[in-house]
Amino acid sequence: MAKRKKTGKSQPGRLRIVAGNWRSRLLEIADVPGLRPTSERIRETLFNWLAPRIQGAQCLDLFAGTGALGLEALSRGAGSTIFVEKSALAARKLIENIEALDVSGANVLQMDARTYLREEATGPFDIVFLDPPFAADALEELCRLLQRQALLATDALIYIEQDRARPEVELPPGWQKTKNKTAGNVRYMLVQRMD
Repeated sequence: MAKRKKTGKSQPGRLRIVAGNWRSRLLEIADVPGLRPTSERIRETLFNWLAPRIQGAQCLDLFAGTGALGLEALSRGAGSTIFVEKSALAARKLIENIEALDVSGANVLQMDARTYLREEATGPFDIVFLDPPFAADALEELCRLLQRQALLATDALIYIEQDRARPEVELPPGWQKTKNKTAGNVRYMLVQRMD
């Protein structure tokens, strides 16, 4: 028997928290074109890397989208996370999910990431998640802004996710790559500010 084609608009997807206080909780994600949540497999690897530093950390989730990275951080004991998301629909859904989880220490700002870094941000942040849309080609500029605006703690960790097909991001002076992996079309790395 032939399968019938689905018609009409697709339903929003769901996001599963991998571990911590909200382990296995499923959250709805906004149906926004181009929204690309970090996979569970990558999140599990990333948070294994971050495990020694996550407790009480002050986190910044730029280009938050679904909030997968910042919510995972809070679930695992981060002290606070600021979520910056330009899409009004994605930001609203993220706020709904935060309220459903009864999260404290979360703040959602619906605004452009560059504007936030230039005009609004106050640090220092212990952990920063940089996962802009792959087509944006903004990673080097964002790294420079984080450095120039003095938003990082002395030994801050910066998670960077990018299209595997693109050249690896050029890091500011004093930043050192500590981990680097690929999964499918994604290159992801953990960088530490060393100065």
